Amino acid sequence: MVSEQIARRGIVDEPVLQAMSEVPRHLFIPPELRQAAYQDRPLPIGYRQTISQPYIVGLMTQMLHLNGSESVLEIGTGSGYQAAILAQLAAKVHTIERYAALSAAARQVIQGLGIRNVSFHVGDGSLGLAEYAPFEAILVTAGAPSVPKMLLDQLSERGRLVIPVGKWTGQSLERWRRTPAGFEHEAVAPVAFVPLVGKAGWESVDDENENAPD
Repeated sequence: MVSEQIARRGIVDEPVLQAMSEVPRHLFIPPELRQAAYQDRPLPIGYRQTISQPYIVGLMTQMLHLNGSESVLEIGTGSGYQAAILAQLAAKVHTIERYAALSAAARQVIQGLGIRNVSFHVGDGSLGLAEYAPFEAILVTAGAPSVPKMLLDQLSERGRLVIPVGKWTGQSLERWRRTPAGFEHEAVAPVAFVPLVGKAGWESVDDENENAPD
């Protein structure tokens, strides 16, 4: 997966590649889909959520430019796979998920792997976690209609935010940096993520169905 699907497509950050070599992706995927765990495609995990394809995980992680000292916020725990990768590369990871069942399942897998620097939260990720801010890096694993101001406000000086921004059905992956003069941002790649539902994201159009596993 790492050598053929990720490194060949431009992911060159050695710590990122090493982390993705060490974290067993199949443990974060429903048993009936584990034969596809190392294919370069997203897979459903229930609650209309997905585990991102390995290349996108590598790309978004590389865009954060982590050096091992950071406090990182992940919006959208999902399966927990991205949080497990971040935990190899940062000092502390806070991850927030709107579905308590997904958060609990991710916690079980991550703690079973002996990873101890991840804290799990349940709530509206579009608002961030102001009580634990500032963060040197924030990664959002769902598509937002615009960049939530609350997330920008929770970045430390020279902090980085990676987030998909655009329409419900497709977005542009953006990186925002906080500088002494304000914020700089760039669009990196077209992507398609599940929507970021919350007060600073999209309004849910079908709460009843969203709250049931697929």
